[in-house]
Amino acid sequence: MALPAEAYLWFKTLHIVGVVVWFAGLFYLVRLFIYHVEAEALEPALREPFRQQYALMEKRLANIITTPGMVVAVSMAIGLLISQPGWLREGWMHAKLALVAALLAYHVFCYRLMGQLASGTCGWTGRQLRALNELPTLLLVLVVMLVVFKGQFPTGAATWFIAALVVAMAGSIQFYARWRRLRAEAQAQA
Repeated sequence: MALPAEAYLWFKTLHIVGVVVWFAGLFYLVRLFIYHVEAEALEPALREPFRQQYALMEKRLANIITTPGMVVAVSMAIGLLISQPGWLREGWMHAKLALVAALLAYHVFCYRLMGQLASGTCGWTGRQLRALNELPTLLLVLVVMLVVFKGQFPTGAATWFIAALVVAMAGSIQFYARWRRLRAEAQAQA
């Protein structure tokens, strides 16, 4: 029995909203992790209040925004697949589902990091977390490209230009973070 066209449109609308909310949460959550780790460099009187505040912000973001966004995105995706079962036979959908599985693993890993930060056992540096924060961006770009291009995944010059642009953006973010750190170190020594 086929679902009404309106149901498909609602599934699609809510799926997109869920994805936007989920990714907004993932992007900001790891940014909070970076601030949390970098709070270790604060003077002792400030360190603990900042740790507590970041732990609270992380927990609220993860539980009130990020995870509900993920639940909406995944549940509406299931609705889309029920309304379009033929997609499950297509290679682009297999690739998309593999990338979504990686995103779900990333989401779970963020909860693990959040627990380590709250208990004071996280061994990640701010720099490592900045690199980790680039992963969902890459996965998002790939998923969107798969959905838009489906079976005709582009391999032309425009694709390589966009890939180079994404790499350049990620590199510039890392460069800026390093430059800012070195500048702060130089000012501290002056």
